[in-house]
Amino acid sequence: MQGVLPRTPTLEDESQLAFYETVRNFAIGEMFPRLSQQLVARADAAKLPDHGARLPLRQLRALAEPLPLSGAWKRVMRSQQQLAWDKIRSSLLANAARYEAELDAAECAHPERIHCDPQFVTPDYAKFPIHLQPGGYVGDTLAGYVFHHGTKVFYQGFNDQDELHILNAQHVRAPADGKVRRVLDVGCSIGQGTTALKQRFPAAEVWGLDVGLPLVRYAHKRAVDQGVEVHFKHGLAEDTGFPDGHFDVVLAYILFHEVPARLFDSIVTEVRRVLRPGGTFTIIDAPAANSGSDTLAAGNRFWLDFDSQYNCEPYSPAFVATDVPELLQRNGLEVLHSGAMPSFLWHTQAQKPAIK
Repeated sequence: MQGVLPRTPTLEDESQLAFYETVRNFAIGEMFPRLSQQLVARADAAKLPDHGARLPLRQLRALAEPLPLSGAWKRVMRSQQQLAWDKIRSSLLANAARYEAELDAAECAHPERIHCDPQFVTPDYAKFPIHLQPGGYVGDTLAGYVFHHGTKVFYQGFNDQDELHILNAQHVRAPADGKVRRVLDVGCSIGQGTTALKQRFPAAEVWGLDVGLPLVRYAHKRAVDQGVEVHFKHGLAEDTGFPDGHFDVVLAYILFHEVPARLFDSIVTEVRRVLRPGGTFTIIDAPAANSGSDTLAAGNRFWLDFDSQYNCEPYSPAFVATDVPELLQRNGLEVLHSGAMPSFLWHTQAQKPAIK
């Protein structure tokens, strides 16, 4: 039985991606813990407070620089990412006409479920090759296919059947009155969370929205292939185009660390606008300031800095420094809960105040 992750174009692709996944597992599971220990040891030897956890990033980099494992880990992490993207993308591009035809066929089968504006202008902030993916989310027509196969490696094989997204959907807060007619997955990427939300709320009309047209097209194709009735819209989180009070539930999964900080308030304001009174907003993302990440261990801060510098995550440092509950509260939402996920992420649940 075929699962939700399709087979790669060739068995060679499958074996090479499995190899890169193993390399990533080794870098994260074996190399990184040792590097973290070595960083702490150097910090303690220099009598630095908090084992170096509060060092300015420039000093943290200087602390790590003499460690051979520091350079080796960075090289392995960046190279396995680049090699995985390049391998799967080259195979997909060799059969581009086939995959374009699949996308077209899905749109012909259910044109009423995909909503695109031919006049849409992609903002410059969305044009970075996030995670080093060639072309990023907007500059490669097959970006959805590339992203799906490439993130198998990124998730280390733990999300092959959308397990992480199903877990995320279970941590989405439902309104107190239990009424869920419409759900929005904002920054939906390839729609793994969108279809998981439809499983969680089967009677609801579920929408996914993303700035990347190639991702939206692939998300639609995936949902059609799975027989899941959801809608996808090409649009902006800060200007969704939906009516006021339209949704009962909104989810933003790993959206905020991939947009500039100047958009944080406008995105939350837009979510508040499209939520009905009593509707809920759940953010699932990297641990941020409210979760104590200002005192993350030196090794974890070193990793976050690596992502920003070498893994094309230009916006993540600003999000990690953000107090998410305060962001929500100053934009008119009531924070209900903030806590760690069973995965490596953090979730914050809020609601739009009900009309009294």
